[in-house]
Amino acid sequence: MDYNKLLNRKPIVTDLGLINDFIKGKRILVTGGAGSIGSEIVRQLVNFNASSVIVYDNAEASMFHLEQEISRSNPKSHIKYVIGDVRDKYRLEEVFESFKPNIVFHAAAYKHVPMMEANPVEAIKTNVLGTKNVADISFMNEVDKFVMVSTDKAVN
Repeated sequence: MDYNKLLNRKPIVTDLGLINDFIKGKRILVTGGAGSIGSEIVRQLVNFNASSVIVYDNAEASMFHLEQEISRSNPKSHIKYVIGDVRDKYRLEEVFESFKPNIVFHAAAYKHVPMMEANPVEAIKTNVLGTKNVADISFMNEVDKFVMVSTDKAVN
């Protein structure tokens, strides 16, 4: 089946050279790096020439499994695994001071809408205040690029 006909548009061609130029030699922080979206970003980043990738997440078990996976598939990757929470401004400041990231991929967020509708205070603390912490600290540390990974879902 030709999916391009189904989509009724030209296929998107990814310029891997351009991506490599963007990533090459940079220190990259991925918040929510052990989550479903963040971990895929990390898996993709190890294929480029970053000087280091800092995986930042509060989920210790998921972080452990990601570390095991990547150490098997790409043992020479320059990855640091850091346990922390985007709601903890002081921990974030420590991480920025220690690793001095050039690029931040912010993927840390609660993403399951019905669960968050039942727990709105926790959703606001992480998705709003946590994002503000990461954005403010990125700005204060003059990161070159801040990539907000949007995970918004439409709800009634």
